[in-house]
Amino acid sequence: MTQTNLVNHTHWDREWYFTTMDALVLSDQLFTEVLDELETHEDANFCLDGQISVVDEFVEIHPEAKKRIQKLVKEGRLFVGPWYTQTDALIPDSESIIRNLVIGINDTKEKYGQPMMVGYLPDTFGFNAQLPTLLHQVGIDNFVFWRGTNFRTQMNSVYFKWKGLSGKDVYAANFPFGYFTAQIDVESKRKLKEFVSKRFDPAADFEATHAKNEDVLMPSGIDQMNIIKNIQETVDDLNKLSENHTVISSYPEFIDKLRQRADLPTYQGELRLPTYSRVHRTIGSVRHQIKTDNFYLEQKILRRIEPLMVIAHKNGVNIGNGLLLKLWKKLLECQAHDTLGGSVSDNVAIDIKHRFKEANEIADGIENMIKKKLAEFLSLSDHDVLVFNTDLTKFQGKKIINIIANSKNLEFDGLDHPVIIDSKHYPVRHHILMMTPRGQEYKDEPEYFELKFEGDVTLPALGYKVIHFSEADKAADELVIGSNNSNTIQFEDQKLSFTDDTLNYTNKEQRLDNVVQLIDSGNDGDTYDYSPLKDDQERVLDFQDAHVEEVNGDAKVLIVKGASKLPLHLEDRLAEQPQRQSVSYVLRLSFDEHGLLNGHLSFDNQVYSHRLRLRINPQIFEGKTIAHIQDGFIQTTNHKISDDWEKEFVEKPVNIYSFDKSVSVTNDNRQVTFFGKGMKEYEERNNSLYITLMATTGELGKPNLAWRPGRASGDTTNQGHVMMATPLAEELGENEFEFALGFIEEAFSEQQVSQQMHEWLSPSISYQMQKLNLFINRLDNKIWETEDNPLIPSSFSLLEIDNLLISAIYPSYQVEDAYIVRIQNPTKESVTLPKNLLKQAIIVNALEDPIESDGTIGKYDMVTLKIKY
Repeated sequence: MTQTNLVNHTHWDREWYFTTMDALVLSDQLFTEVLDELETHEDANFCLDGQISVVDEFVEIHPEAKKRIQKLVKEGRLFVGPWYTQTDALIPDSESIIRNLVIGINDTKEKYGQPMMVGYLPDTFGFNAQLPTLLHQVGIDNFVFWRGTNFRTQMNSVYFKWKGLSGKDVYAANFPFGYFTAQIDVESKRKLKEFVSKRFDPAADFEATHAKNEDVLMPSGIDQMNIIKNIQETVDDLNKLSENHTVISSYPEFIDKLRQRADLPTYQGELRLPTYSRVHRTIGSVRHQIKTDNFYLEQKILRRIEPLMVIAHKNGVNIGNGLLLKLWKKLLECQAHDTLGGSVSDNVAIDIKHRFKEANEIADGIENMIKKKLAEFLSLSDHDVLVFNTDLTKFQGKKIINIIANSKNLEFDGLDHPVIIDSKHYPVRHHILMMTPRGQEYKDEPEYFELKFEGDVTLPALGYKVIHFSEADKAADELVIGSNNSNTIQFEDQKLSFTDDTLNYTNKEQRLDNVVQLIDSGNDGDTYDYSPLKDDQERVLDFQDAHVEEVNGDAKVLIVKGASKLPLHLEDRLAEQPQRQSVSYVLRLSFDEHGLLNGHLSFDNQVYSHRLRLRINPQIFEGKTIAHIQDGFIQTTNHKISDDWEKEFVEKPVNIYSFDKSVSVTNDNRQVTFFGKGMKEYEERNNSLYITLMATTGELGKPNLAWRPGRASGDTTNQGHVMMATPLAEELGENEFEFALGFIEEAFSEQQVSQQMHEWLSPSISYQMQKLNLFINRLDNKIWETEDNPLIPSSFSLLEIDNLLISAIYPSYQVEDAYIVRIQNPTKESVTLPKNLLKQAIIVNALEDPIESDGTIGKYDMVTLKIKY
């Protein structure tokens, strides 16, 4: 007889086809009823879905419930945390996943008590191979989940040890039939005998026979479902009818049982196979604008805002952690699995975009405050520019600085080879109110220019310096559009040319024809999945024209343009007389100072339900495809998919994979690496690398897709539900994509690609104290000068660390006089921290608890340092 461990829970999507406010209304009744039932039945316990944000929102409307929750958490009968939100596990940056846990655990401890230290993600659409490593950063050694397993090819057990690339493993408990495996609702109680024989016992038997499991986990709950009333009576009734013996349990209690077992198999790798449930392998390109917004906000927080806060704190500008936490929470609310995946209604999509707007306003405001205050402390004039370096290595190379000046006749002290790459003219304004010590005066405001300069500069590590500019006799060099008959740009021995309507790349070793192409096809899918349209063919979108932008005759940017007439609607793709609509696109390509080929694509989307991809032609045959994931690299291999795949899988296990920031095709002699800002999905096929840019659709969920047979995802074909149009998911209008290509004549190196990626994403941050336009920086007009300012140096560096990759620098959550540095090792070789760094730092986990360490960072692992200012 098997012992079934019944866990009563509710799964709580913050938003889906309903909004966060809708979910809040539902929680008002449901959460109150949970508390009432637990307080009157001491034999009951309940899991509130492992995310603390929904508890916070409930307590906001029910402040009297906080003490009740604290008491039940202390008794070990109400389980909350450890996540802030139920994260997507493939799209967010690794630091976002860690911070989701850190903020969730800290908030739970502060407000309610001990969090449920279980890596609980019951409905997330697949998992990256590094999640065990990330869980270990906060001391979690276990994982409870539903989707992504295949017991035939992976581990042949519903319980196993899941090992990250680092070698760190977690106790993994899978429920192959979902978090609703033992869903006991009112209807189940009425027909308990049928429920036991048709559903409960067969599921328990399946879990028991996949390995020798005497104890099996049986979750009872579903989306927004209430607590089981009088649960002990129900369990007693179950035991009278079942072949198995059921006990009331909890996720932590069941994990304790797994910790006692020595017979668990081990598995290493991602969990994304759609054997028993859908994982939506092509969701990485749905509503791409949400994914792009997420990427840029992550980078803004990690590479700009948090390091600036550390620099600012050391120099007397103290911005509270509460503001930074609010910023993170806005981001994390956009990273729940439905939310970031994009499988939501348009009404929810509007809410998501608004949260990104609010988060960017907080981030930009923090940056504005820091920069202006430091400039004020330095008593800078309007001819000084404060330039920052938020990396922990000295910088020498090109940066962009922004200034306001009365003319373009400028020269710099500290910025070499300056070139105006963008400018905007503001004409004279007459009779403008001036606030002076004498009172209100009216004067003419002179003309001025908003200028963006690019130039060479040397900057200290994690710090700043001041650059001065003055009037010159002649105008600064300026980017001007010129023509180049060869339509070629060059960097050292690398050339890119547009000839015979194709983009061709050459260096001293090779020639790559058609190195970059745009590929389009119809999308018969929905907001969960791309699906090919039967009898439709992929088509190349041709470029027809090109010219070169020059600086004083030096070719810099190759601009290629094209337009194609595409079928307007999905049905036009197969019609004899289709309705067509023209789409236009512009691709700007330029080599940077490191030899990367940078690309910016603007695509004016005017057609419906289609997929747009970049095809990269590296001409590396029988090579390897290596994808960067959350702080690591994995090699992906295409698997043969049988014609009768539906016998084993609920959706086609297509060879389309997720990546974080880069994907490379390589052999022993050379490599081509794609770097993407917000792109998350790729396919290697016929010696070409396909990067999905966007997959547009007008439906939330559709049934019977070619790659996903049966019911519609998203409940739209369930009883009582309706099909739901999503016109915003068509993403009509201008869509922007930024990427880069690296061509290297040597074998692939994890360290080298990681370093390239880090440098490519390094931001340019500058500030000028000026009064010609107080809305260039939005809050300048409301940040007033203060008295008793500290004296700070004109050049400053807080910390320098060379040859190591930094994933985060931010103020400590625990103490005011320290900051956190997290160092990653995304390679297969261990690295050792410098002794001088270890002398000034304490090695901690991500929760800032001290841990034992000799300063070695193992393969594909990371270490966290706490350093006093």
